[in-house]
Amino acid sequence: PFLLFLSLSSPKHRQLVVNPFRDLSSASDLAMDIVLEVVDTFVGDRIYASLLPASAAPYDFPHTAANATAQPLSTWQYKPATHWLHLEPSEAAYMSAWPRDNMYRQFTSLFLVTWIFGLLNYFVFATLSYIFIFDKKTFNHPKFLKNQVWLEMKQANKAMPIMSLCTAITFLAEVRGFCKLYDTTEEGPGRWYDWAQFPLFILFTDLCIYWIHRWLHLPSVYKHLHKPHHKWIMPSPYASHAFHPLDGFAQSIPYHVYPMLFPLQKMAYVALFMFINFWTILIHDGEYITDNPIINGSACHTAHHLYFNYNYGQFTTLWDRLGGSYRKPDLAWFNKQTKMSEETWKSGIKDMEKIQKEVEGDDDRQYGASVDQKKKN
Repeated sequence: PFLLFLSLSSPKHRQLVVNPFRDLSSASDLAMDIVLEVVDTFVGDRIYASLLPASAAPYDFPHTAANATAQPLSTWQYKPATHWLHLEPSEAAYMSAWPRDNMYRQFTSLFLVTWIFGLLNYFVFATLSYIFIFDKKTFNHPKFLKNQVWLEMKQANKAMPIMSLCTAITFLAEVRGFCKLYDTTEEGPGRWYDWAQFPLFILFTDLCIYWIHRWLHLPSVYKHLHKPHHKWIMPSPYASHAFHPLDGFAQSIPYHVYPMLFPLQKMAYVALFMFINFWTILIHDGEYITDNPIINGSACHTAHHLYFNYNYGQFTTLWDRLGGSYRKPDLAWFNKQTKMSEETWKSGIKDMEKIQKEVEGDDDRQYGASVDQKKKN
């Protein structure tokens, strides 16, 4: 990501690489430009104008007469990021030394937006899932860690700034033209693709994440990157973003690669990113609604945390079935009477401890939920 960031500042490189992408459609800019336009209109313009004010000078400086009126220096001109939204900028948009199209301003804004909205999404929706969906009986599971919920939140908060930094670099690449995002149906492949892009995006990213996830389970990689996320044998919704930061970013790369290779409508891209974050929380909520043979839901992902070497997929079981790594969730999990029984737990733990020993060696986790958590159940 750092090398990509450096390359973005080269006009010559952008001329060689970016323009061919732009020729594929007449879309003015890219999906994260919609987010930037909203943020700049309501917050960013005033902040940048205040912190980095533009120098005032006559337009024809240095040849203007002494009594000429000074004007703010800004060559930026407003152009809506999408046909579907028009936010007329205020005076402040033209009063910063870093106009809206300045690369460093874009990167700074994208980093802060990704971080802040990532935190809001995490705490709001993980908390809602924790309160209304997550089965509190999980606290009594022998493999639920001491102070686990707090540890999950702590790990997520440590990871998010670095994940946001890496993600902001890829967003910057998209904003500056390294992708095939389009705005209206006329600018894309056609009406059929407006619908087809959703299953295609899911299939492509699911395939890529499957192989990235398997790579993260290689012994030489696992112990450095992926082990922190597998600290949670019985995860809560707060484990959804509790990664090593490079692990979390690695598994998000396919979401950025897809629009660099294939057309994707701007608003669909924003919607899909929101869906991805919700899905990540949902597969950690421990509520096994249905034993679906296709969808890689919470039960399948719990089996991955419990048994390590199975169910690497993100959305479907397709690639696990083709790759020989699918493990059907235990049937007892789908019955409310047997899901949290000691017999079910003992059966799962027996297999888990054997596999955990093979994958990690000695187990350094501290098990046992806090007394307060157990009382709440």
